Amino acid sequence: MESMYDAEAHVHSHDEHRRSHHSEKLKTDLITRLNRIEGQIRGIKGMIEKDTYCDHVLNQISAVQAALNSVGKLLLAGHMRSCVVERIQEGDLEVIDELLTTVNKLLK
Repeated sequence: MESMYDAEAHVHSHDEHRRSHHSEKLKTDLITRLNRIEGQIRGIKGMIEKDTYCDHVLNQISAVQAALNSVGKLLLAGHMRSCVVERIQEGDLEVIDELLTTVNKLLK
């Protein structure tokens, strides 16, 4: 099974502008998920415009939050398997503090 995060394709420079290069499979999956979330957001907006019962709107908001969390988990896993591992192997231990900050933001 092909990895959704192609570690060999992931490259970053040693300057302040790090970039990640996701496998095409991962990019396609993320874009598909984000497009679906975008549609859900438009749907919620339409529900508000139509004065839909609040409980129904709140349930849709909950579904969007779960979908965003899923995207975040997918990106975090890929990040840890490649970027974080590479930087630790290079002796750059600052990545651990960076990762902890990011995880704390995701858990809010």
